Amino acid sequence: MTDYDGAWKETLETYLQPFLELCFPFVAADIDWSVGFEFLDKELQEVVRDADLGKQRVDKLVKVRRLNGAEGWVLAHVEIQSQPDEGLPRRCYQYHHRLVDRFGIPTATLAFLADESPQWRPSAYEEEMWGCRMRFEYPVCKLTDFGGIEALEKLDNPVAVVMAAHLAAQQTRAQDGLRLTRKSELVRQLYERGRTRQEVLDLFRLIDWLLVLPEGLEVAFRRDLVEYESKKSMPYITSIERLGRQEGRQEGRQEARQQDIIEALEIRFERVPDGLREAVEHVNDTEKLHVLLRTAIRCPDIESFSKEL
Repeated sequence: MTDYDGAWKETLETYLQPFLELCFPFVAADIDWSVGFEFLDKELQEVVRDADLGKQRVDKLVKVRRLNGAEGWVLAHVEIQSQPDEGLPRRCYQYHHRLVDRFGIPTATLAFLADESPQWRPSAYEEEMWGCRMRFEYPVCKLTDFGGIEALEKLDNPVAVVMAAHLAAQQTRAQDGLRLTRKSELVRQLYERGRTRQEVLDLFRLIDWLLVLPEGLEVAFRRDLVEYESKKSMPYITSIERLGRQEGRQEGRQEARQQDIIEALEIRFERVPDGLREAVEHVNDTEKLHVLLRTAIRCPDIESFSKEL
């Protein structure tokens, strides 16, 4: 089953500004990006617990500064919804109310709807009893409004690539051959658009997350990618995938696995802290090393890898 939520959380962490520029341009244009921003993940979890909303999830809460600076820092709460959910409006209201109550600063809730139903577009929550009425409205961006994969491929925005992969995942359920084709097309376009090595790696990780293939087709995809990168003289992805293949051939060779993990981290992040290197070299459990290598290949940053040790 495709993990849409996980892929979109990482997309927001990596591409917050491009996401807002594409989906909520009026918001992006009012943020002072020069002073940076801060994700408030721990604070958000506290609000979620306090709200007692069970397994309902909020995607990201971020502290930003508006261009006029008059209000100081403000909050943007971004909700990603991949399936229709009648409880979304009430949840957005409850989170918004809790956030304002907790932080006491201006807060905006933004909803990105990535489901397949063009008609489902909830943008308000209302309560009314005995003449007492409350209405909460929030901006909505709908994936289906972007015109499909071909239209998204024409946009010069990295988040459009993730959107195209999301649509491809929806359109190729139980159609593995078509999914292989779509995945290959999207990955090749990463090179055709002249993206940097790091951009290719970041976007490939998100495409790979959304467009999961059966083992046999995954082997075919990797083989085709090796050939394509060789022709382009850009061994960005396959330099790391080579380590993954080595990992499969080095069963029981713990020292070699440890070095593969460190090399994967060096390829992706250039420098590996000495303490982290030593920690990897002290891992002797074969299964743990297997997991760490895959994490080294896919993790978004060194900090995320460290948490797996």
